[in-house]
Amino acid sequence: MTETREVRIKRLQMRSMRRGIKEMDLILSAYAERNLNSMDTARLDLYDALLKENDQDLYQWVTGQVNTPDPFADLIADIAQTFQK
Repeated sequence: MTETREVRIKRLQMRSMRRGIKEMDLILSAYAERNLNSMDTARLDLYDALLKENDQDLYQWVTGQVNTPDPFADLIADIAQTFQK
C-alpha cells in the first residue's frame, strides 16, 4: 500500500520529534512544523533521507561545526536558518 502525502508528513513530523538527542528534537520538530506541508515530493524525499542520518552528524551540520555533505547542504542551510529565526 502506498503512503499518502498526509500520512507521510505525519510520519516525518513524528520522526523529527523523536530523535536521539534533545537538541535535534527541538530543531527538527520546529523545522518540520513550519515547512513539511509546503514541500514538494522531491524535497520530502530529501528530508526523509536526512532523517536517516546520525543525530550527532546532523547537529554538527546544523551548527556549522562540520561541512554538510552535498546532497543535504541546501536543506541543512534552510534548517539552520529556520532555527535561528
